[in-house]
Amino acid sequence: MVAVEIRPAGPAVADAVLQVVRAAFGAGGSAHGDQVADLWAEVRAGEHLLAERVAVVDGEVVGHVGVSHCWIDARRELVAACMLSPLSTAPAHQGRGTGTALVAAAIEAARGLGRPAMFLEGSPSFYGARGFEPAAAHGFEAPSRRVPAPAFQVVPLALEGWMTGRVVYPEVWWRHDSTGLRDPDLAEVEAALGLS
Repeated sequence: MVAVEIRPAGPAVADAVLQVVRAAFGAGGSAHGDQVADLWAEVRAGEHLLAERVAVVDGEVVGHVGVSHCWIDARRELVAACMLSPLSTAPAHQGRGTGTALVAAAIEAARGLGRPAMFLEGSPSFYGARGFEPAAAHGFEAPSRRVPAPAFQVVPLALEGWMTGRVVYPEVWWRHDSTGLRDPDLAEVEAALGLS
């Protein structure tokens, strides 16, 4: 088994990170890889980046996870929270535990930030096995109706009972149309989740 080192990302690996993101999200020649890479480059350059980790094998970046700012629009007040996105593993390294190690590193980083919760949109089976729970069960609403309920998940870190409501993403996510899914992808995911 190949040894994977998880460490904080820095400016020296910024280009390598974007290459991994493009490769992971651009399977089959999809332009989605460029969309996610462009989004992450803008998040990194702005004020919403909270943590960034890379997976390295023999000096090569083979995976990446980002943690950025979001809010819970609770009745009492706006609560600063965080979200995991994107999680990327180079195609040649998928299925080897790299993603699992990166998710654990992201959760650890979120705990260190003192945020009450970390959210994401993703596979309930993959993320559910790695500490995430259905967000609706904790009183959270997805930022868009285009996020299937099972895919909207949370790791409760230091939640208080009043911290419920809609989760709000920064504007950059909307500008890149990276909140939820659009048809035909949305319809396919809903069918796979038995929601059609």
